[in-house]
Amino acid sequence: MLRLLDRGLDEMAAGARAGFFPRLGANIAVALIAMAFLPWTICAMWAVVTAGTDTVSWMVTRDQYLGRPVGWGKRLQHVVCLVIGVANWTAMGVLLWMTGAAAGALCGVVLWLSVMAFAQVYAYQSRAGYLLAVVPSAAAIVFTPLLAPNAALQAGGFGGWPVWFLLVVGVAFSVSSARQTMGARRRYEQATDDLRKSEQSYRLLADNITDVISLATADNQRLYVSPSIERILKFSPGELLATPNYTYMHPDDTEEVQAFIIGTTVETGSRTMDYRVFAKDGSTVWAETTFTRLNDGSGRLLGVSRDITHRKALEGELKDALARAEAAARAKTDFLANMTHELRTPLTAILGFAGVLKGSQALPAQDARHAALIHDASQTLLGVIGDVLDFSKIEAGAFELDPEPFDPGATVRSAADIVAQQAAAKGLELITDIVAPDPAPLLIGDAPRLRQVLLNFLSNAIKFTREGSVTVHLSGHLEAERCHMRIAVTDTGIGIGEPQIGALFNRFTQADASVSRQFGGTGLGLAISKQIVEAMGGRIGVDSAVGEGSTFWLEIDLPIAADDALGAEPEAAAAVLERPVRVLVVEDNAVNRELIITLLSPFDIEIDTACDGAEAVEAVTRGRYDVILMDMQMPVMDGLAATRRIRALADPDAARTPIVAMTANVLPEQVARCLEAGMDDHLGKPINMTQMLQALERWTSPEVAQERGRLAS
Repeated sequence: MLRLLDRGLDEMAAGARAGFFPRLGANIAVALIAMAFLPWTICAMWAVVTAGTDTVSWMVTRDQYLGRPVGWGKRLQHVVCLVIGVANWTAMGVLLWMTGAAAGALCGVVLWLSVMAFAQVYAYQSRAGYLLAVVPSAAAIVFTPLLAPNAALQAGGFGGWPVWFLLVVGVAFSVSSARQTMGARRRYEQATDDLRKSEQSYRLLADNITDVISLATADNQRLYVSPSIERILKFSPGELLATPNYTYMHPDDTEEVQAFIIGTTVETGSRTMDYRVFAKDGSTVWAETTFTRLNDGSGRLLGVSRDITHRKALEGELKDALARAEAAARAKTDFLANMTHELRTPLTAILGFAGVLKGSQALPAQDARHAALIHDASQTLLGVIGDVLDFSKIEAGAFELDPEPFDPGATVRSAADIVAQQAAAKGLELITDIVAPDPAPLLIGDAPRLRQVLLNFLSNAIKFTREGSVTVHLSGHLEAERCHMRIAVTDTGIGIGEPQIGALFNRFTQADASVSRQFGGTGLGLAISKQIVEAMGGRIGVDSAVGEGSTFWLEIDLPIAADDALGAEPEAAAAVLERPVRVLVVEDNAVNRELIITLLSPFDIEIDTACDGAEAVEAVTRGRYDVILMDMQMPVMDGLAATRRIRALADPDAARTPIVAMTANVLPEQVARCLEAGMDDHLGKPINMTQMLQALERWTSPEVAQERGRLAS
């Protein structure tokens, strides 16, 4: 059913009002022409009625013309005027047709066709308007020639039928055109409605999205800003569109943003940057904007911005927290370095002199035993310090493996040999059970770290076993190019309860608090062992029962070394010196200087001493030395500065003197600093006699002396 008073009538009414004066002129012209065929009174009356109807229509359509909303009453008034107007024009056509003159009939047909043409225009605007306009004129064209034939058009023997037929064809064409016009109007309205809905959807998104959408011209003049800008900056879109770009941008960021926008092209694609802007209340807002140059030939710039002020605040807090954490880590590292240095320095003298007394033949048996106890207790303390250092390395991520070809059987035997005296002292039987593949291949792994884990197993087993035995088992089988190796240490000791096993490999954890008091220890050894084994890609565990002993085990898959790989771990070189050597000992601690002199007194070694780095540099300029044993932390001038001074001496022979660090600074970064300063080697305190002699042998060998001479020349 047609909607008679639809909104299309408003559009038609506005158009009719706009064409009032042209129609008034056409009205007068038609009345004058009609006077050639009709009495002037009829023509004048027609002109008055038609003009009056148009005038009334002009007045009642004012609101539609101005785009104001109207009710059904206004529309009905316009419809009445439309019907009267169409009837007037159609009636004039009928009167002209009925004059009997061919010219009058032609004028009548022209009027009817003109009304139908206007009706086609109405058809685009309103179907109701089209029907109201076209029906009277079409009826006049079809029925008037039949009811009132024009005598002037009856010639030719066919009467007026050809004319009537052509008029009907004209009506048909008009109706067909009107249908197409109405179809086009429907499609237009559908498209308009779809566009309106789409615009509403986009407007809804633009109005409610938290991000700010903006559009600017190629020369960066604002075209559009979404309403969400008001939530962020408190400016309305209109206020921003009325101000030049960069007005409210932070001055420190303006140039960077301008350059960034200029550099954004279709080729670069979307680019994102952060910058600051000022809100309406003067506060600073951090914005993150993604700029995109549209690829439509216009060069327009699309921006999508969001408020990241809170994120920036969090980033600042995180940076501050990170800085504090790094400072705490540095403080921890410095504390650990100082602590180990201060602990190792007195331990050097304690272990050294206790070792001298322990081996002395002049002491009575009781005193020698006391010296041995001091030496063993000091070794235990040194082990605790080593555990703390190892765990600190693991926590700091400085723990690294050094895989080399090694013989697992030799590693197990050497570990057993190390603890053999300890087991014998408690009356325990130490059994080594090695079941190796035939032939036993060399494996690639970190043998010293593996020995460290095994020694921890063996030491714990001996510590917690009062009587019986400790057995170390080694077994393995080959798979492709790898060997699945298992090492287990079984004891007949006190055993561990099931509740304690789960936490046994945690740091600072022991089976029972009383264990620490009774047997000693820090609870770090197994935690370190677990980290080492897992770093090798293996597994570690324990099987135990209270009163029945324990079995600590590890399983590792290691690659098989090539047949021509070097043999396992090289045997330690003999700790002897077969030639006279001149050594400069640089040590600020008088007790340690005396210890080194005492330890080296049995050998053909000439020793000079210096109390700090400045004395060491002075001594090197006065005489020649085969090697320098250099402490690091000393007053006046430390060992690093002294090493650099010596390396910078003009005398090339003195500048190339081998320098071996002998210091309590044993952390990896501290060793690295020694080597970077120009030192050739590093020995940690407490002093290990064998290692010291090996270093002296190594750096005073004829090959090294020959190389020094070549470099000096």
